[in-house]
Parts: sequence; C-alpha cells; structure tokens
Amino acid sequence: MNKPAIGITLGDYNGIGPEVILKAINHNIFLKWCTPVVYGSLKVLNYYKKQFDMRDFHFQVINDPDKIRDEHAHVINCWDDQNTQVEPGKETKEAGAAAFACLERACKDLDAGKIAALVTAPINKNNIQSEEFSFPGHTEYLTDKFEAKESLMMMVSENLRIGVATGHIPVQEVSKHLNSNLLKAKIDLFLKSLKEDFAINKPKLAILGLNPHAGESGLLGKEEQEIIQPLIEEYRSQGQLIFGPYPADGFFGKAQFKNFDGVLGMYHDQGLIPFKYIAFDSGVNYTAGLPVIRTSPDHGTAYDIAGKNEADPGSFLQAFYLALELVKNRMNA
Repeated sequence: MNKPAIGITLGDYNGIGPEVILKAINHNIFLKWCTPVVYGSLKVLNYYKKQFDMRDFHFQVINDPDKIRDEHAHVINCWDDQNTQVEPGKETKEAGAAAFACLERACKDLDAGKIAALVTAPINKNNIQSEEFSFPGHTEYLTDKFEAKESLMMMVSENLRIGVATGHIPVQEVSKHLNSNLLKAKIDLFLKSLKEDFAINKPKLAILGLNPHAGESGLLGKEEQEIIQPLIEEYRSQGQLIFGPYPADGFFGKAQFKNFDGVLGMYHDQGLIPFKYIAFDSGVNYTAGLPVIRTSPDHGTAYDIAGKNEADPGSFLQAFYLALELVKNRMNA
C-alpha cells in the first residue's frame, strides 16, 4: 500500500451520508490520491448504489485495513446487517447504533495507525446516544476517545478558518464557560494547528468579541474588558499576531476575515452561521488538537433529501482533500 488509507464512517445510513460517500469515491480523481476504506455495511451501500444507478461501481470487502489494495475502494462491515432495513429520511434507533459501531471500529484502526486519517459522515446526535456514546457530537467523543486535554472545532474553507471557544452548549451557558484558561487553551491550539497542520509559520489570528459591538467599552458586557482583551495583549507582548476583539457583525459584514489566517469566535452560531453562509457547499469541519486527523463535511444528515439523489458531495470531497493535505503537512512538520 503506497497511498494513504483514508477511513470513512458511514454515519446515519438513513441520512445523506451513504449518498455523498458514493458520489465522492466515484470521482475519477479520488482513487488516484488515496485508498478509501468505508466503515459501514456493504448491504447499505448496495441499496444506495441501486437507488442511484451506480451498479458499475464496486467495493472490495475486507475485515482489516491490512488487506488494503491500491486502486480499490474498500468496505469493512461493522455490524450484523442481515436484518437492516434502510429507510431514507427516517430517524431510527437501529441507524444510530450502527453509526456508533462504525465510528468505534474506525477509531480503533485510526488509533492503531492502520488508516492515516478519518472522514466522518453525519450522525444524528439524538439517535446515536447510548451508554457508550453520551456526547453532544463527534468532536467531544473524539476528544475523549483520544485522551486529548482540549480540542478545537475548526471550520475550514478556501478563504476562512474559524474556530469556536465554546461548542455544543446552550447559548445561556456560554458566558459561564468563558474564562481566561479556556480561551488561552483554544488560542494555543489554534496557533499550533495553523503552524503544524496548515504550514503557516507566523499565523495571524483574529479574536471576536462575545457581546454586541464587542461590549461597547463595557456598556453591553464585561467579558471583552475582563477576559478577552487582556489575553490578546498578553499574546501581543509575546510577539504573536493576534488581534481583536472584533464585533462579529461588522467583522463579517466587511469581510475582514480575508485578512487573517484564522478567526476565533466565542460560541457555536457566532462562527458557524457566517461560515455556512460563505462556504456551505465546500466547508469542512476539522477537529484540531487531536493526535489523529479527523475531518467531516459541514452539513448534517439532511433527512429531507435523503435517498432522492439530490445531495451535493462537494463538502465531503473537500473533507477528503483536507484530510490528505493534513496528512502530508504532519509528515513534513
């Protein structure tokens, strides 16, 4: 095996995950650059191949990545799928359990170094919940699984890399979670990732404020004055190119993000709403701070179009390309 093996988890098989996986792997250029290994179910993939008239596309079934062969797409069956019923657009406990089985097996091989990186298809954050998976999403599960002290959810596109200081928590909890230690950990991770993963020697990072108008000198909130600004000044005194805090509305309205290598927002929607507006069909979710490489498309299960041959594989393809880029950059770091 000469090309990097990229693991792919099936996600919720009643969502658009299988569709975008098939469309992405069927891209002519795909097998030229890597060897894909789908952690899922041949039965499920064959169901969607038939739905989308892709009968000429074939997978090699293997039970271990050690059996990988270049120029072939592979599938590892991760659960007993004899009685599996594919029901596009429907949330089921069975699909959630299967999604976790795929993720667990892929992480085992990723940890063992049998695959170079992992691309995860969308899960349903509700039906995957169990005693084994009690996390808000992939990011938190992987952070725990690989025993990382901290991680950073980073959204990546051609013109924008944005991370968020707080992730999948209620908006009313954001201010309670925000403190100097958390913010410092996220900034350090961001800078480290920009240098090692994206090969930027002297990264320039913008920090957004939490409150409207970045607090308006304390009139609309104190977090900027008490937490964010002092930390920025500390990094600047060390020679780091960190700027802010910027009011989020004007920052994106004036497209100031184009002047920076990365942007750190304070909460989930502050970063993801503008990101998805700018790069919905090409954006990638990357989990920075892990000892392994994991990317995913920036969309969800999209039950409303599942099984209708309407899903765009663009974001999933970009997730593959980013995974390959990160593999190369880490090898050369």
